[in-house]
Amino acid sequence: MKKIKTWLALAALTVFLGACGQNDSSNNPIAPDSSLPNSGLSGGSTGTVPNPSQSDAPLEDLLDDTEPPREGMLRSRLTNQWVDADVAETRPIAVMIPNESGAVPHYNLSEASIIYEANVEKRISRLMAIYEDWDKLGTIGNIRSLRTYFAYWSFEWDAFLVHSGGPYFVDDLLAQSTTQNVNDHLGTDTSAFFRDSHRSSPHNLYATGQGILNVINNKGYSLSYRGLADTEHFRFTNQSSPNTLTQYGNDAKSAVYIDMSGCYPLTRCYFEYNDSDGLYYRSQYLSGGKDEPHVDTVTGEQLSFKNILVQYVAYEELNDDGYLVFGCHDNTKDGWYFTNGRGIHVNWEKVSDYGATRYYDDFGNEIVLNTGKTMICIALEGDNFTFR
Repeated sequence: MKKIKTWLALAALTVFLGACGQNDSSNNPIAPDSSLPNSGLSGGSTGTVPNPSQSDAPLEDLLDDTEPPREGMLRSRLTNQWVDADVAETRPIAVMIPNESGAVPHYNLSEASIIYEANVEKRISRLMAIYEDWDKLGTIGNIRSLRTYFAYWSFEWDAFLVHSGGPYFVDDLLAQSTTQNVNDHLGTDTSAFFRDSHRSSPHNLYATGQGILNVINNKGYSLSYRGLADTEHFRFTNQSSPNTLTQYGNDAKSAVYIDMSGCYPLTRCYFEYNDSDGLYYRSQYLSGGKDEPHVDTVTGEQLSFKNILVQYVAYEELNDDGYLVFGCHDNTKDGWYFTNGRGIHVNWEKVSDYGATRYYDDFGNEIVLNTGKTMICIALEGDNFTFR
């Protein structure tokens, strides 16, 4: 395989330290930094990040769920919100959704509990939306092809993969006995999908929740979790004691505006924090270079998230067509966690196909997310983003 980009750790460190030394009101260019102490996995300390267990918001308080159980409901694995028990116990779907200009508008994207974004070939970014309570959805999509790294992230949720084929190098993953997918390229699965004659191919393929369910039932797939993925993926706070990141002192940076254009140069998405509801609202550039709120055409809602994770990955280019392979299984790689208008540096690891990607602060604690939806932005090593 041809290595097309090498991470220069010294240069990255210079960018990172310059960013963190700026006033919170200025732009912070952030690049991955392997030289920061990854004490979450070795037990050390950076010397600059306070021990959260010694802060005013102890970890035990964040995790103590004082809200009484609701009859007939369970906590969602994806968001920690109360959902009907049958929804909580049903495996989600992971839908491959394109995000270039010809692909919008999107249908029912705002209903997803978790959205991943990552580059595919030619710096085009693609989304993978993780849905629960999906069988009741009408039009979903549009839908495009799979890449291997998205498959590995879907495995973490024991999700049914919904996609339209993929390049040859996904074939081995799809052939595994544990991989369960709904694929427009398979004659057995086409009833889940339909084409919209008012839109141009390839951006006119959609699915319905009921159609996906019918195919899953016809294939004999189990709707119940199979015990392959971790029962607890994210760690969540209770809503009465939200994680404000104040326990990190000055190392929790102001982050009311997050600009990902350095990582996704075609869509140039960004997030703006709304203090009134505590959510980050997503916009992007898709219509003739004009930035617009990223709105779901079915619900009319702008995409919004309680948590944003930025995760740097090592990568290589597979061939002259620009197809990518990512280091999804890795140890002590860089990232950032944003919530409630602030952000902290994190490190991440993933040790197995179905094991969860876990995120640690610089003191070694696994981070605690706030209850709600999460956006995971996958960034290539050597790219950067800014926040202020």
